[in-house]
Amino acid sequence: MEGSIKNHIKVWRAKKNMTQADLAKAIGSSRQAVNAIEKGKYVPSTLLALKMAEAFTTTVEEIFEIEQ
Repeated sequence: MEGSIKNHIKVWRAKKNMTQADLAKAIGSSRQAVNAIEKGKYVPSTLLALKMAEAFTTTVEEIFEIEQ
């Protein structure tokens, strides 16, 4: 089973009125890393994905989905 990961980070940042820098600070990462993840150039570690879900007060499944 192979697929790519789609994310809704930009939507969630808008909902929470957060910049990439705000999210990066909240998850202990860099703005550049958040940008790369958001653009689909980089798949985050499980830890970063969980930290994002915590920052957005939602689940990982609401932020990321597998595209078949």
